Amino acid sequence: MQEIVRTNDPVLISAIEALLGGAHIPYLVLDQNMSVLEGSIGMLPRRILVDDGSELEARQLLTDAGLGRELRPQGP
Repeated sequence: MQEIVRTNDPVLISAIEALLGGAHIPYLVLDQNMSVLEGSIGMLPRRILVDDGSELEARQLLTDAGLGRELRPQGP
C-alpha cells in the first residue's frame, strides 16, 4: 500500500473517496478514528492509501481532477 494523500480536510477526503470509488480503485483511509483521541478538533491528518498496483492510476486520476497538489511525493 502506498500513501498518496495526507490531509485533515474532510471535504477533500470525501472528494477523493468518490473519485477512487467511482474508478473502482481500492483504497483505505487511515486514522479516521483518531478524533476520539484528539478531542474531535481535526488536528491529526487522515491518510489515504492505495494498492501498489493502483498507485499510478490513482495519482493520474487525482491529477486530472485538479487535485495533483494534494498528492504526497511518490515513494521509491
